[in-house]
Amino acid sequence: MSEILERGTAAKESAGARHAPVALGVNEALANTQLFPYWLDNPAAPSAEPELVGATNADLLVIGGGFTGLWAALQAKEQMPELDVVVIEAHLVAHGASGRAGGIISTSVMHGLPNAVRVFPNDIDQLELFGQINLDGFEETLRRYDIDAEIEWNGEMTVAVDPGHLDHLRADYELHKSHGHNVQLLNREETREQLNSPLFAGALWSRNRSGIVHPAKLAWGLKRAALSLGVRLYEHTPLETIKDEGKTVYVSTPKGSVRAPRVLLGSGTAKVGVPDINRRVMQVRDHVLATEPLTDEQLARIGWNNRQGVYDTRTQLNYFRLTRNNNIIFGGLVSYHFDGNPDPQQDRNRETYHRLAQAFYTTFPQLSDVRFSHAWGGPIDYCSRGSVFAKRYFGNKAVFVAGYTGFGVAASRFGAFMGLNILFDRNSPERRLDIANQSPTYIVPEPFRWLGAKITFHAFDGADAEGGWKRAWISGLKAMGFPM
Repeated sequence: MSEILERGTAAKESAGARHAPVALGVNEALANTQLFPYWLDNPAAPSAEPELVGATNADLLVIGGGFTGLWAALQAKEQMPELDVVVIEAHLVAHGASGRAGGIISTSVMHGLPNAVRVFPNDIDQLELFGQINLDGFEETLRRYDIDAEIEWNGEMTVAVDPGHLDHLRADYELHKSHGHNVQLLNREETREQLNSPLFAGALWSRNRSGIVHPAKLAWGLKRAALSLGVRLYEHTPLETIKDEGKTVYVSTPKGSVRAPRVLLGSGTAKVGVPDINRRVMQVRDHVLATEPLTDEQLARIGWNNRQGVYDTRTQLNYFRLTRNNNIIFGGLVSYHFDGNPDPQQDRNRETYHRLAQAFYTTFPQLSDVRFSHAWGGPIDYCSRGSVFAKRYFGNKAVFVAGYTGFGVAASRFGAFMGLNILFDRNSPERRLDIANQSPTYIVPEPFRWLGAKITFHAFDGADAEGGWKRAWISGLKAMGFPM
């Protein structure tokens, strides 16, 4: 009898081990979440550089201490060590868009190959080459300066969340193959062997020259490297005014000023006193969750042994990747706030992240017992062509570089390189292409910008399932040339 009872108990314990985890409600899962970027909550964060006090001169002034500004300062000193390079950053390095990104990187300098073909079909081979050279230089820089940005070259996957998206995925596969990419088209079963979600109907896995990186550690490493070469960096130093003085550009800050014959603006969507800039870029807000570190048992429920960065095919897409500690970074839920508000109150409300948490549990129902450690919003510099551009101002003494539309972690190195070549009037190959000479079109001003964004993001929600006017609206924007 005791033997029978022991067998029965063992059977119950075995069955219990296979039971689904106890599901958390969204409120419970977010109850102790820090409303602050996971990447920036790190003891590796460097101390701040001093604020600029007093007047100074420079050979090159870089405005903005994000990826574009840091890459520009570093490359300028590498190419021309004699230059006196000054960087001013309004807050702290990496505390803007650069420290809030998902950190998925690829060769593209154009928001993906399909967008490159759409925007610059005649230059695609050159742009592909630039992307490869850029990522090779990216990797070599991390090695040279011993930057531990937790980089993993595991590829990236685009996963179809609906069988109706498979034709689109197959077309992307053929496009990538035709341009020499090492890509693999996965069916439902093969996709779920890579990453197990009941939503996934197939995937496109790009195997080379792509992966994941810790964006804040990347920025902090670039900061350290630039300082080691003699770059003068001032944090907590916002630009107040900028004006053309003929031979130089004058910039004032709260306690100081800089005069320089050349200025590179890596300021994203910030308002820097050049109205034309904000007619060409607009700030949309991305939202991101970080889970608590997954246990080995939790990670085994979904697989993900190859640790790729992942995008899905929703119109309002989600993206996700693992950290070194096996937190899942899960982003999406783009929004717009009137006049590009850089610090909306909504980002500090837990309710803002409820829908994103629900999307996480829908994607990974087997992780219904996982809580979220961090939640944050971050700016994306959206432009009408969906790729980096360089625009000249002040009689070519200043160049503004931005417009990455969410793909700037790696492409910012190329953007800075292109901007420097324009500033110093170098005969470099990209300057002969449209990417260096054509600017994106204007985006309508407020209040029409706000109204259009509200309608667009409402259309995104449910467009895949509902179609109708939502799909028609999105198709109309695509026909006008806006990347969706």
